[in-house]
Amino acid sequence: MSREILLLVDALAREKNVTKDIVFGALELALASATKKRVDDEADVRVVVDRETGDFESFRRWEVTAEDTYVNESQQIPLSEAQKQDAEVEIGDYLEETLEPIDFGRIGAQAAKQVILQKIRDAEREQILNDFLDRKEHLVTGTIKRMERGNAIIEAGKIEALLPRDQMIPRENLRVGDRVKAFLLRIDRAARGPQLILSRTAPEFIIKLFELEVPEVDDGLLEIKAAARDAGIRAKIAVKSNDQRIDPIGTCVGMRGTRVTAVTNELAGERVDIVLWSADPAQFVVGALAPAEVSSIVVDEEKHSMDVVVDEDNLAIAIGRGGQNVRLASEMTGWTINLMTEEESQTRVEAETAAIRVLFMEMLDVDEEVANILIEEGFSTLEEVAYVPLHEMLEIESFDEATVQELRDRARNVLLTEAIATEEKLDDVAEDMLSLEGMDKPLAAKLAGNGIKTRDDLADLAIDELTEMTGIDAERAKQLITTARAHWFE
Repeated sequence: MSREILLLVDALAREKNVTKDIVFGALELALASATKKRVDDEADVRVVVDRETGDFESFRRWEVTAEDTYVNESQQIPLSEAQKQDAEVEIGDYLEETLEPIDFGRIGAQAAKQVILQKIRDAEREQILNDFLDRKEHLVTGTIKRMERGNAIIEAGKIEALLPRDQMIPRENLRVGDRVKAFLLRIDRAARGPQLILSRTAPEFIIKLFELEVPEVDDGLLEIKAAARDAGIRAKIAVKSNDQRIDPIGTCVGMRGTRVTAVTNELAGERVDIVLWSADPAQFVVGALAPAEVSSIVVDEEKHSMDVVVDEDNLAIAIGRGGQNVRLASEMTGWTINLMTEEESQTRVEAETAAIRVLFMEMLDVDEEVANILIEEGFSTLEEVAYVPLHEMLEIESFDEATVQELRDRARNVLLTEAIATEEKLDDVAEDMLSLEGMDKPLAAKLAGNGIKTRDDLADLAIDELTEMTGIDAERAKQLITTARAHWFE
């Protein structure tokens, strides 16, 4: 059989255009698989084929494990047993036993050949995939070879790719034979069929299309910083110029709109808004909401949100049909955008001011006049009153030094009392809840005051229960509950 093995290896290597080492490796796996069927399906079998003579040796192996991790007698041996055979053996080593050569016969040889062919096909497939990935092509162009349950199988050179139905532009009628472009969304090496998964709805797709149409991007003169899409209907992209002589928006639009039209045609008529990117988040959001004009904007860094005020005439434009404009602007900038009119903004400011006034009057034990002076001077929390540099508070004309010192002392005493109360509440809180991502001590204390003291207690809550209990926003509540429940599914 040794001569037959060498002839088989030589023939397959030439036929499949792969190295002999790949064929020998596949052959060893095939022989090991066939040997296991004769010995023990669970056994760990190693086969070594001599590259020169074609002779092969078979070994059964057992991994040496610690007593407490020994679970599989077919593949493992505890250290104490292994040392009876070899005193110097250590955990992680292997003990091997030589197996008698087995004559597989005609059926065994045929089965081995099938395994070898499959391994070679896998090696060929992996090589083709690696060659493709080496080219770093994120934009894939190919022809639709066939349709399977609504998904398109696309032939791109030697490789096949899958364009799932949910990654196609809605109402786009793709047919067999059509030539299409798509973005390489991910690689699924475990898939039996096409391993390249494509998308025509991903925001990255529109970025790659503009890079194709606008040579200035390739030259580094222009950057496309972000994009958001409502596939097939509307999209927004943010551009930045690295050369002051270049108008980024005009460059992307092209002469008589040729560049943006080429992208729109590829995206089934998707309308594209091109806006200027800015390092200033507020300025970026103002640009992203175009064509609506913004009256004023208030940034909340902690919540990563912005309150954007527009007049009545601009409100509908800013929101867009079905909330599309503000949603795309939010997705592109990464900020939560709260749109409101001047009247709504004024009402919100008055409500916030009233809440701060009550806080100062109750906690600092001062009258309305003193509370209003603090608000007018820009103070909104007890921490600011307690710890803002002394010289800044002494600049308040209405207060003398004794009043300032008294206000600071009262604020610090309240904060100290609250901190002590918080620590006391935290005594009963489980460590698994305190260590949750997104959790902090004040929030944990609030939860403890409502009887929520463990991770599972928190996981059992509904989002609206958590927001009502603590006053945090729904997004943060959702994130906390999801994190708390994660261990249920591990």
